Amino acid sequence: MMKTLVCALSVVTLLASSFASAADRVVYEGDSGPGKGKHILFIASDHEYRGEETCPAIARIMAKRYGFRCTVLFGQTEEGLIKQGSSRIPGIEEIEDADMVFLFLRFVAPDEAWMEKFEGYLKRGGPIMGLRTTTHAFNGLKNTYAYHNYNNQSEDFVGGFGRQILGETWNPSLGAGHYGRNHTFATAMHVVPDQAAHPVMRGVKDMHAMAGAYSAVPMPDSTILATNRVLESMEIGAKPIADKEPQPAAWVREYSFKGGPKGRAFCSTQGASEDILSEGVRRMLVNATLWCMGMEDQIKADADVSFVGPYNPSTFSFKPSVTDARPDDIAGFDTAILKAN
Repeated sequence: MMKTLVCALSVVTLLASSFASAADRVVYEGDSGPGKGKHILFIASDHEYRGEETCPAIARIMAKRYGFRCTVLFGQTEEGLIKQGSSRIPGIEEIEDADMVFLFLRFVAPDEAWMEKFEGYLKRGGPIMGLRTTTHAFNGLKNTYAYHNYNNQSEDFVGGFGRQILGETWNPSLGAGHYGRNHTFATAMHVVPDQAAHPVMRGVKDMHAMAGAYSAVPMPDSTILATNRVLESMEIGAKPIADKEPQPAAWVREYSFKGGPKGRAFCSTQGASEDILSEGVRRMLVNATLWCMGMEDQIKADADVSFVGPYNPSTFSFKPSVTDARPDDIAGFDTAILKAN
C-alpha cells in the first residue's frame, strides 16, 4: 500500500511539474494543414510595440489556418506575469525542435544558458523572422555573447544579431532610426514593383501601419520587398509627406552564422500590434513565415488570414497595456489577446 501511495504521489508531482513548466508559455496546436508536424517558436519581449499581442495573434493564424504547432514565449516577471521588455524569457528549450523562429524583441539581455540555445539555432541556419525593434534585439549582453548586442563594433559582427542575421540594426547616425514623428504620423507600405511576384508579396495590397516609419539601410545582399511612406496623420488613407522619400520597410536575405548552413531571414520595420489590423501587413507576415521555411508553394494570394479569436490591440506605448496577465490567460483559440486592465 505504501509503495502504491508513493508511486501515485510521484505521478502527481510529475504532472504538477509538467503543468508548471508549460504554464509559462502558450501553445496553439493546429489540427490539419500544410504545417502539420512543424513547430514555429514565437518569442515576444519588447518595451513599446506590443509584441506580446502581435505574436500570439499571428501564432493563432498559423496554427488554425495552416496546422502548425505554435509556441509563444514571453518576457516575464519572477512570478510568471507577462512583462514587456523583460530579459527573463522562460521556455527557450523549445527552440531545439523549432522549424521556424518568429521574434519581436527589444534591448533584452538573457543569461548565457538562454543565449547558448538561441545561438545553437543560428548555427543550424534555422529560418528566422524579426519585426520592428528586433533589429536591436539585444543590448547589455556581456562576456561570451556580447557580440550579439545591437551596437557591437567588432569587424566580423558589426551591428550584432540585428545587422548580421536580419540585415539591419539601430544606428540613426548611419540611417537606421525613426523616420518622421512616432505617435503622430502613421506609415503606408508599398510593394516594390519589381518584387510584386515574390512569394512574400503574393496577394499583398494596401498596407497601413499605425507605428511610425523607420529608416533603414539593409545589408547589401538583402532583397527589399516593400518600402514605406510617412503619412501626414494617423488616419488610413492620409497623404504621404512629400519630402519624406520612401525607405526600405521589409526585406529578405540569406544568412550564415559563423560559416554554418544558410538560412532564410525576413525583417520588417513594422509589425506593432495595431499594424497587423491591416490585412495587407498581416498577409505579408503570414506569407513571410511560410517563405522562410521554404513553403512558398503553400502561399495563396487569397488565403484566409483573418484573426482567430478576439483581437483588440492596445495602442503602442512604453506604458504596459497589462500588468497582471499570464500566458495561460490567452490559451486556446477563443480567449482575448490580451485582457485590459
